[in-house]
Amino acid sequence: MDQNNNNYLPFTLNDINIQQLPIYETLLKENENIKINDLINQLPSKRILIFGSGNFGMALAYHLATLNQQQQEEKNQITIFSRDLNVVNNINENHCNPKYLKQLDLPANIKATNILNKELFQMHDALLFCIPTQFLRNLLQEKIREYVSLNHLLIFANKGMEMGSLALSYDIIKDCLGEEYANNSTFLSGPSFAVEIISHQPTCATISSKDVTRALWAQKVFHHSTFRIYTSDDVIGVEVCGALKNVIAIASGICSGLGFQLNTRAALLTRGLNEITKISHRLGGNPLTSIGLSGVGDLFVTKYNVSGVDKTLDDILKELGSVAEGVETTKAAVQLIKKLDMRCPIIEEVHKILFENKNITQAVKDLLEEEKSVEFTLYHGKLV
Repeated sequence: MDQNNNNYLPFTLNDINIQQLPIYETLLKENENIKINDLINQLPSKRILIFGSGNFGMALAYHLATLNQQQQEEKNQITIFSRDLNVVNNINENHCNPKYLKQLDLPANIKATNILNKELFQMHDALLFCIPTQFLRNLLQEKIREYVSLNHLLIFANKGMEMGSLALSYDIIKDCLGEEYANNSTFLSGPSFAVEIISHQPTCATISSKDVTRALWAQKVFHHSTFRIYTSDDVIGVEVCGALKNVIAIASGICSGLGFQLNTRAALLTRGLNEITKISHRLGGNPLTSIGLSGVGDLFVTKYNVSGVDKTLDDILKELGSVAEGVETTKAAVQLIKKLDMRCPIIEEVHKILFENKNITQAVKDLLEEEKSVEFTLYHGKLV
C-alpha cells in the first residue's frame, strides 16, 4: 500500500486497523494503493442516530443536518431518539423541539423516534450519544447492547464521571459492550456552546479515540469550516478534562457571584486546570491534552455568573443549566482524589460548598490561606 499521505497526518496506513472497517471487503481489495484520506472519505457517515434531545444534541443534529446545504451533495439523514413523545411528535410534525433550542427551525432531514429496534440501527452508520453520563450505563446495557455492532461508528459527546464507580465513558462502554467496542469508540470534547454551533460561529473541538481510524472517521462526520475537528489518541486526558471542567466552571460562577475580577478569575481557572492536569496524568493521560481544546479551551468559556452568595444547590443547578452535570461530577471527583491520595483544594472546596453547607466566603478564605507551594513539577515521574 502507498504510505505517502498528506503531511499533516502524523501516521500511515500501518497505524490503521483496516480489517475492522465496514468497507474493507470491497474498497481495499479493489484499490491496494489507497491513501488514508481517500480511505476515510469512503467510510459511511450520512445516516446518524442521536441519543439525546437536549441543547447539545439538538445543536449537533442541526449542524450535521445542514453540513452540505451549500453543495450539491446528498444531505445527511439525522434521527433523534427521545423518550418524550411530545418532543418526537413536534420534531416530526412541526420541525421544532418544544423544550430545547425552541427558536430553531429544523430542516426536513431531521426526524425523531421513541422506538429502538434492530431495523433502526441497521439504517444508521453512526451513533452519537448526547445524554448525561449518569444515564449512559443504563442506555448501553439495557437498551442498545443487542442492536449495536462494530460496523457502527460510536461517538460520545457527554462529559462527566459516573457516581459510585468513578467511571469515565470509556470505562462504562468497556463494562457494558466490551473492550473492543470501548477501543473503537470516539469522544467529542472542547469549547462548543450549543447556541453558537447553530449560529455557525467558528468552533473547534477534539475527537479522541484509541483507534486512529475511528478518530479520523468521526472527524469526517463533523468537520466543516465553521466546526473544525482535531483528532487525539489521549482518551483519558480528553475525558478527564471534559468531566472536571464543569467542576471548575461551578467555582468560576461562584467566584463571579462574589464580585471577583480578572486577576482572581485567571488564578482560579489556571489553578483549576493544574488540578485537572494532575488527576489526568495520574490516571495515565497526556499532560499536553490540558493545554488543548478539551482542557484550557473549554475553561476559556466558563463564563457562568452565579448571582449572590447565599445560593442553595438547587439555585446553582438552575443558573448553571447544562454545566450542572458538574455537580454530580464533583462528588465523584472528590472520591477519586481520595482514592489517588491527592490534594486538589479547589475541587475539594467546591464539594464542601455544594454538599457540606460550607460558607462560600469561608471557602474562599481557606483557599487563599493554603500553604505555599510549587506551581508544578515532575517528581519521581509524577506531576505534582
